[in-house]
Amino acid sequence: MKKASRWATLVLAGSLSATMSLSAFAEAVTENSTEAAADDDILNASNVQPEIPDGATVLQLGTTVNEQDSFQIAAVKFAELIQEKTDGKYAIEIHPNGDLGGERDMLESMQMGTLDMGIVTSGPFVNFSEAMGVLDMPFLFASNEEAYAVFDGEVGRDLLDTLEDSSLKGLAYAERGFRNLTNNVKAVHSADDVAGLKIRVMENDVYTKTFTALGANAVPMNWNDTLTALQQGTIDGEENPINVINSYKLWESQKYCTLDRHSYSSAIITMSLDVFNSLDEDTQKIFLDSAQEAAEYERKWVAAQEADQLQTMKDNGMEVDEDPDVDSFREAVKSVYEDYPQYDDYVQKINDVIAGLN
Repeated sequence: MKKASRWATLVLAGSLSATMSLSAFAEAVTENSTEAAADDDILNASNVQPEIPDGATVLQLGTTVNEQDSFQIAAVKFAELIQEKTDGKYAIEIHPNGDLGGERDMLESMQMGTLDMGIVTSGPFVNFSEAMGVLDMPFLFASNEEAYAVFDGEVGRDLLDTLEDSSLKGLAYAERGFRNLTNNVKAVHSADDVAGLKIRVMENDVYTKTFTALGANAVPMNWNDTLTALQQGTIDGEENPINVINSYKLWESQKYCTLDRHSYSSAIITMSLDVFNSLDEDTQKIFLDSAQEAAEYERKWVAAQEADQLQTMKDNGMEVDEDPDVDSFREAVKSVYEDYPQYDDYVQKINDVIAGLN
């Protein structure tokens, strides 16, 4: 933490049935959320961080994404809430675009106490807590509703608490979203079509094994390097949620998109445990509550944007398969579960939560 310097600047479940196309889903989300989104001004959520008041104690928060990304929406909302609820005693200075390093770099910096906070995709966390890897298992969740029930409940909190052994404090789960495959070689409809493609994955063994099981050449790579590799054609494709495909205009290097929704990826608002422990109990609660509120706000924004984003992809020439042969993908990746018996207990707990929704 440091003293301030001037710095310019309705949870929608989104449940998607196995037979509903993403276009229909997005239209339903937009139609059902119009009034609530308007009330909260979700569609016009700010991506400009609030001006830091004189005398505030400033915490640095890093992301690897640009200012058009949903992470920026979560970060700005979080900064606003912290400033408001602490009466300006604390403020957050947001550093996007990987200015403070890649996601794993930032987590290591938080471990050492040289970075206060970050919003980090769930994938790299397995390197700091083996248990967190369960969240990246393929086809673990069938809908946003299922994911939120797990993340916002006891199982989600228990998983975040495992990070404390690595000197990290998980505050809340924002949303990266359901991940989908893109490539610039061929249309992919079934698992067999993935064979031979060179696909970038996050630096996470579960993702590597998932795409290896699909017959791809899985290449673990940080995001900043990925953008260059896509442009140069040294990799064929990648996998990410719709909001990432849009914010980075991946249609400039990727012709095909397959909405297979193979994994739901959260975005964890994370803090250095040493910094968190330096706060008094009341302020700790403010940070936890504000992170949860910002996470839920960002989820609404993602849902409200998705229909337009999907159309933008198509308008820019991307061929989108909205109804791929998901059963073939599920069958192809069954071996991944067999490779991770250490996750069996958590998988059962997650399935129990999901079963309770029905």
